Amino acid sequence: MSRLVVSLSGLTADPASLGPAGELADALDVRGVPLSHLFRPRLRREAADPAVVDWLRGRRVGGDAVLLHGFDHTPDPIGAWQRSPVRLGRRAEFAVLPEHEAGLRVVAARRAARAAGLDTDLFAPPRWLASPGTVQALRASAFVLCADDGAVHALQQGTVVASRVLGFRVSGERRPEDRHAAESWRCRVLVAEAGRVARRGGLVRLGLRAKDLRRPLRVEAALSAVDAVLAAGAHPLTYADGVHAGAA
Repeated sequence: MSRLVVSLSGLTADPASLGPAGELADALDVRGVPLSHLFRPRLRREAADPAVVDWLRGRRVGGDAVLLHGFDHTPDPIGAWQRSPVRLGRRAEFAVLPEHEAGLRVVAARRAARAAGLDTDLFAPPRWLASPGTVQALRASAFVLCADDGAVHALQQGTVVASRVLGFRVSGERRPEDRHAAESWRCRVLVAEAGRVARRGGLVRLGLRAKDLRRPLRVEAALSAVDAVLAAGAHPLTYADGVHAGAA
């Protein structure tokens, strides 16, 4: 049987999207689909918005899941492991960190999440990119799950479910040059790909961002994708539920 996980990220950096997030959550509640929230505990030097934190607490009590989504999303953080201050590009916070440096940031992130009342042993790295060192650091810190761009890892059991995150960032195909046409194309691709994975009995991972909720066409497409996946017989769950059931 196929399975469906819908995640939402970006509320920490965009608390103004809390209203649209609530509307999305209500629409999913009607469909019996819980949300998995990717929580970033720090925004530069500031703690997460109290209204966002309160809403996430309430949603988790109601059955949603909360995943630690990095610490503060510092791009390519510089540490003692780097010999040169020259950086070639700006990579995601946990994309290249070795185990020791990743472990320090994981500990700091979890401490901040615990202070906010949102402690969790589930992790999704910024931009879904986790280095091997990050995975080792998470395992050593007793995290049970890491969801990256291509798979969901049960860290303590050692099982892996291969499944890429589906969203509105579409690459590898030529999209229309007109902005409106390109937006419609992205939405069609999402609905079609979600339905295709569901019909094949796979794990459908819809990854939505707070800024997506400001675009009605994207919200409509996301809900259409959910409906298509449910119509294919998928079982909705969160990253905290049995994602690895039956995994080899």
